[in-house]
Amino acid sequence: MSFRPTSGGLSGIPLASMPAVAIDTETTGLDVEKVRIVEIGAVRLETCAPGEQRVYSELVDPGIPISGASIEIHGITDSDVAGAPPFPERMAEFAAWAGPAVVIGYSIGFDLAVFRAEHERHGLPWQPPRTLDVGHLVDLVAPALPEKSLETAAGWLGVELSGRHRALGDARAAAEIYRAVVPKLREKGIVTLAQAERAVRALSARMTEEAQSGWHDMGQSGDARDGSRIAEYVRIDSFAYRHRVADLMKTPPLTVDNGRTVRAALAAMMESKVSSLFLPPETAGGPNGFGDGFGDGFGDESGDGPGDGIVTERDILRAIDRDGPAALDAPVGNLGQRPLVTIHKDEFVYRAIARMSAGGFRHLGVVDEGGALCGALSARDLLRQRAGDAVALGDSIESARSRFELGRVWSQLTAVARALVFEEVDARNIASMISRELRALTARSCELAEAEMTEAGLGEAPAPYALLVLGSGGRGESLLAMDQDNALIYADDAPDGADGWFEQLGRRTADILNETGVIYCPGGIMASNAAWRKPLGVWRETVRSWIGRSRAEDLLNCDIFFDAQAVLGATGMADDLRAEALALARQATNFHKFLALAAGNFDTPLGMFGRFRTDAGRVDLKIGGIMPIFSAARVIALMHGVEARTTPKRLAAARGLETVSGKDVDNLVEAHRLLLNLILGQQLRDIDAGVALSNKVAPSELNGFEKQEMKWALEQVSLVSNLLGIPALGR
Repeated sequence: MSFRPTSGGLSGIPLASMPAVAIDTETTGLDVEKVRIVEIGAVRLETCAPGEQRVYSELVDPGIPISGASIEIHGITDSDVAGAPPFPERMAEFAAWAGPAVVIGYSIGFDLAVFRAEHERHGLPWQPPRTLDVGHLVDLVAPALPEKSLETAAGWLGVELSGRHRALGDARAAAEIYRAVVPKLREKGIVTLAQAERAVRALSARMTEEAQSGWHDMGQSGDARDGSRIAEYVRIDSFAYRHRVADLMKTPPLTVDNGRTVRAALAAMMESKVSSLFLPPETAGGPNGFGDGFGDGFGDESGDGPGDGIVTERDILRAIDRDGPAALDAPVGNLGQRPLVTIHKDEFVYRAIARMSAGGFRHLGVVDEGGALCGALSARDLLRQRAGDAVALGDSIESARSRFELGRVWSQLTAVARALVFEEVDARNIASMISRELRALTARSCELAEAEMTEAGLGEAPAPYALLVLGSGGRGESLLAMDQDNALIYADDAPDGADGWFEQLGRRTADILNETGVIYCPGGIMASNAAWRKPLGVWRETVRSWIGRSRAEDLLNCDIFFDAQAVLGATGMADDLRAEALALARQATNFHKFLALAAGNFDTPLGMFGRFRTDAGRVDLKIGGIMPIFSAARVIALMHGVEARTTPKRLAAARGLETVSGKDVDNLVEAHRLLLNLILGQQLRDIDAGVALSNKVAPSELNGFEKQEMKWALEQVSLVSNLLGIPALGR
């Protein structure tokens, strides 16, 4: 029994959140081809979080005498291993214990070479695990250390050693050194497993030296390319990621007054062939019978309706079982389940499945933009929709208990995105799903940050506040190369010194997001920065100044702000501010002109004869492609008071303009889709290769048809000038 292959989707996982098993062996000697294993020790790391970990420590009968020199090192004698299981039996046991985790260890190339030799000696199939050598990781951040030994690395990092030269002791040391070096790797831009593997492969001199000693070739450890294992992802049912709740919900929702009898409610269910009825708040007025009317006070997309409720056929059956026929004459309001759990009609279906699964219930109320009940969704509606393990992504983000858990959950996004690309799901749908989870991740990071502050004795929030996600994340068009764009609004009546509390909240939130894999914004557009953290009144003044002055930096700030979505806290403050800003911007004619000129001022990546202009072999499809398109769409939205945030919906608003060609709009919408698809495909390839993610695409990695699509899409970008009624400035 060899090591088990890792599950797919690990290439993009942050090292701090990666499940790993640190191992070490003790042997009969030092010749990797001849020695036998006498002890296996291992420590399981679920994440880099501190705390007790599961361990494995067992002896192995090598079948040959242990050399005296080896006994002097580890102290294991022939009598100690007498009666222990032989290698095949012990390896099967250990492989089952280790499972499909990434294997780490200090100078682990030696241990893997011995494992391989033992497999070959006993006629066992050899499957090398996906592996990181902790010594190599230390070399990446501290190449000037005088020695490459475990003791030197431990001393430099402040790791205390115990049980040295026994397998478990050395495995513990490797695990602790790994924990200590991961933050230092992150400071050098090495965040994910694949990035670490790529960086290690550059240590050519050390790798060559180890290979000459007969050690395992660490450049070929395990299956390091998730893309080659696409079969693992095919099981994800893409329906749940293609469709919205509104596509499946039953409408109009049926309601029943709390005072009506259970008998009457049951009769209504049977007549309408539904399994539930909604109940108004218990404080509502007199009987209103059954109807199609909308309830009021229902919660938003992530909350519960205050006071509203639901009664299901199962509630009625339980009441009859408990109280007999008398239950039929009782008020149905007595059986209501409150508060009503709701979901927004524009949420993806996978979110509804996750919410039902997490809560253990079978019905959801569906609400519209105003929070009014507009439909009903039941487990029966979703019965044929199964999205496998990946459907739990959203719920797992929102229930993550630590920044380490959050990082692991977030890495699942890569696997979901890859599967959806494989099934040829529209890149705009994938971007919308990624953006939805980015907003959930940002909200959960802030919640964890606030909990950390409370635990540290810093108290609760001194005033109501709202956290916003800006830019592409708010617009619903974020892909995998994301950084942080967020802002914070707090109430005007906040006490003196409140900004210090909110500054720390913003900083901790940014730190958690960065550790998760959503890097700090290079431009500082984060709530940790005072420019993006203000009282509501100051925000109002700021937005007015942006619109009134229309300087270059003001236009950029407006671009980001007008795509904002509130994700946590007193979201009403944020919604009111955005509504005021949109109303003000609609009347600012000069502001429109400046925005239009800015949208049309771009460098096209197409050169003479339609050749791609590359930088380091890549074309920036954001700067020269999608940015002019979404910027132009935003101008249209501001000019005409369009509430929609997504680029296709904003472009659709231009169809009614006399000066705009419908064909131009269609071509821009299609170009936007193609460019998103090309960028996403490159990002998935770069995740596997350990390349830092960006919006740049390598034409050399595209097939002929994809190159034609990219050329056509870039040619359409100049149509933004027709859309905006300005001279073409693209160069």
